This record gives sequence, C-alpha cells and structure tokens, in this order.
Amino acid sequence: MSRVAVVGAGTMGNGIAHVFAQAGWETVLTDVSADALGRAMATIEKNTDRQVTKGGLTADQRRGLLGRISTSTSLDAASDANLVVEAVTENRDVKVKIFTALSRLLPPQAILASNTSSISITELAKHTNRPQQVIGMHFMNPVPVMKLVEVIRGKETSSDTVKKTVGIAQQLGKTAVEVNDAPGFVSNRVLMPMINEAIFCVQDGIATPEGVDQVMKLGMSHPLGPLALADLIGLDVCLSIMKVLQEGLDQHKYRPAPLLEQMVTAGQLGRKSGQGFYAYRD
Repeated sequence: MSRVAVVGAGTMGNGIAHVFAQAGWETVLTDVSADALGRAMATIEKNTDRQVTKGGLTADQRRGLLGRISTSTSLDAASDANLVVEAVTENRDVKVKIFTALSRLLPPQAILASNTSSISITELAKHTNRPQQVIGMHFMNPVPVMKLVEVIRGKETSSDTVKKTVGIAQQLGKTAVEVNDAPGFVSNRVLMPMINEAIFCVQDGIATPEGVDQVMKLGMSHPLGPLALADLIGLDVCLSIMKVLQEGLDQHKYRPAPLLEQMVTAGQLGRKSGQGFYAYRD
C-alpha cells in the first residue's frame, strides 16, 4: 500500500496531503501544533466541498479522500511511510532537524522529499543516512490547482529515486520538471528577482503596487501581478529566498529591496497577516 507522511500542516502541507489522498494514498499529516492540524483539515474539507460543487469530485470520492487522511502531532506517525514530504517553514535549521529525525525513523527504502522552495537538497541530504533517497518535490500554491512539481536532484540523489519521484508526481496528476540542485532551483531563481524588482519599483516611486501589477498582468499576460503574488507567497518567505540567492550566488545582484525588509520587520507579510502590498479581510 502507498503511504505518505506530510510534515507541516500549513498552506503547502494541507494542499500536498489533499492531492495525495485524492490520488488514493493513505496520508498522515503531522505538525507540532494540534491547532494547525485542525485548521488544515478544515481547509481540506472546504476545498473538497468546493470540488464536489464544481463537479470535480463525487460525494463518495470526497468521503474516501477525507477518510484516507489522518493527523498526528508526533513524527513517529511517519515511521511506516513509503515517502515523506517535508513542508515546514523555509528555515534550513528546522528542516535539517526534521530530516535527521526522519532518517532514523523511516524504513530503509523510504524516500525523503522536501517541498523547499530554495534550500539545498544536497545540504539536507548530508544530515540523513540515505542521501541517495533525498530529493526535492517543490509543489506550487495552491497545490490542488497548480500542475507543476519541480523535482530537484541533489548531488547524491540516485536516478532510481528521481524516476520514482517523477512517477509519483505524474500519479498525482502533476507535470514533473527535473532540475539540478542550485540556489532557488529554476522557479525561484527566475521569480524572486522579478518580485524584488517590482518592490523596488514601488520603493522608488515609479508606480503604485496596483500599477506595477496591472503592467505585468495586461502587458505580460501574467494571471497575477508580482506584488499580489508576493502577498500570496508571504513576504517573509520571499525575503528568505532572496537571502538564499544572495548567499549562494551574488551578494549585490540578489540584494533584497529595503522596502521588503521593512515590511517583514513590521509584520506586513501579505495574505496571512492581513496586510502586505494589499489589505486582506478574508
């Protein structure tokens, strides 16, 4: 039986659990916070209800999906998983601690994947007893909707692990794109400097956030402007990724916009805090 453990019940974790359960996997969602697990399950219930309303799922399929998800506040619940997908905060030290613990818990054949958007897979693998089975599975937000999974090969990741992971992504109905381990991979090495430049445009008084986003939506056919997207991702996450690019590639080229640093310091993180470049009331 295919059994996955998803570690971290935030926005990405609950979406990842949702798509695995929908694809028939027995899924355990773990988090240190019982409240976070409760919120995650409420989100999955709401999103699957919407799928039924829109005809994407039947009521029976929804019941089956929800029945395949269990929750736990202990990492021990992952001990019999074939695959673990880590989706905790974008912090290297936190991820290293989890990968070290998981490598001791899991059966020898299990794959350890990270949903990190920028942190080195090779570095995470060093802290495990199975570097050949450590890989990146970078899902996009919102996970049930977005088709891409960036599959990141670390320096020691085996070809068999890459092949299995690509197959799993395809089983979830996603398109897997293989990339090699490097700061920001492809997605954020391209996206984050664009968001950073958009922030500089606001900081330098060139245009309002609405103006910048309109230019990119109407002129470049982006479905969402870069500043609205930054609010969705979380400005703290954007800043963390810019710092990874800066440290790993070029101090000057990837310098975070001072306005971005100021907003994060002020707690203006985007949608999750209710205020970023835009105000949110939902």
